[in-house]
Amino acid sequence: MIARRYLLPGRGEGFIFLVASISLIAVALGVAALIAVMSVMNGFRAELFDRILGLNGHAVVQGYGGRIEAWQPLQARLKALPGVTSATPLIEQPLMGSFGGRVEGVLVRGMTLADINGTPVIADNVVAGTLKNLQPGSNTVAIGARLAEALGARIGDQISLINPQGESTPFGTVPRIVAYRIVAVFEVGIFDYDKAFVVMPMSDAQTLLRLGDAVGMIEVMTVDPDRVGQILAPIGPSIAGQAIVSDWKSTNSALFSALVVERTVMFWVLSIIILVAVFNILSSLIMLVRAKTRDIAILRTMGASRIALMRVFMTVGTLIGGLGIALGCVLGFALLAFRGPIVSGVSALTGTNIWDPSVRYLTELPAKTDPLEVVGIVLLALLLSFLATLYPAWKAASTDPVQVLRYE
Repeated sequence: MIARRYLLPGRGEGFIFLVASISLIAVALGVAALIAVMSVMNGFRAELFDRILGLNGHAVVQGYGGRIEAWQPLQARLKALPGVTSATPLIEQPLMGSFGGRVEGVLVRGMTLADINGTPVIADNVVAGTLKNLQPGSNTVAIGARLAEALGARIGDQISLINPQGESTPFGTVPRIVAYRIVAVFEVGIFDYDKAFVVMPMSDAQTLLRLGDAVGMIEVMTVDPDRVGQILAPIGPSIAGQAIVSDWKSTNSALFSALVVERTVMFWVLSIIILVAVFNILSSLIMLVRAKTRDIAILRTMGASRIALMRVFMTVGTLIGGLGIALGCVLGFALLAFRGPIVSGVSALTGTNIWDPSVRYLTELPAKTDPLEVVGIVLLALLLSFLATLYPAWKAASTDPVQVLRYE
């Protein structure tokens, strides 16, 4: 009851109430910033992880020279490994694509029709046309949305793919140029992939690249991406000299390591906001103790124990921190819920694209809230708020009523 009265300003205590209110708002902003930023960082990593692995697999077995001749037995051995869920043959080759006088670097990917339709990252993200029209021998392709924009191409247009390894003539090598009709446009959500990928049936890719019946690599999916190295370890000796195994950790190690470092640094930097707010709680409690010195002395003469007085001021400070944390949680989740309009609004006000897909990899700002992380943030803020109350509470409990009331 006493703590509740001390939360409200008394006569001449408006400044103390103002400092306490600023402390509450500062705690709320710190908690909201931590929840929002950590959720965005988690969402960014999860989205990037899902889309990269959804398109590139957990590992690839890539043939030396960019081709695997007898790939069927190797595919069967990979499927037989415990923990392997699928082994998909495919072809990937960087080429040049042109349309209407525009030229862009492209990454041609050849897959069987079953594998194309069975890849959710592609099949579930078709924004124009249909994959049903993608048929072997019909010179048809599906391309990424950003590539279509860069070339100015639409459904039904013909894009020319240029293979530098073409025909040898007395005048040198003449690049092989083949025209393909666009029947589908997809948007994976990763800018670099949407700007480069050209998907076609396996047989058409083999013809374009003059591979015969060979493939370029075999994409492997496992039950646990984190154990992909252990799962594929038995196949290593048997393919030595024929192919090499590359998992997602080695291929994207720099990117995901940078994300982990950035996430850790952002957490501790934003925690400083809460620490500053806690110092405000400390200063407001010290001023409150000074203002209530006479009341504290009277309570001591009426029999209040030192522990009881400490409990009063510890409760006041913890309540300020608790209210700030509650407000911060509401504000943080509101920021996450309306992150799209907020980003659009800030971009419109500043005249700059603050979420540029060409820089941020993903086309949209993702978010994934980890409940355990939110609990950790709340507990951290509560702990700091509680620690900030110890010194003022001790000073209040140490008040000597005789000295205070001597001249009363």
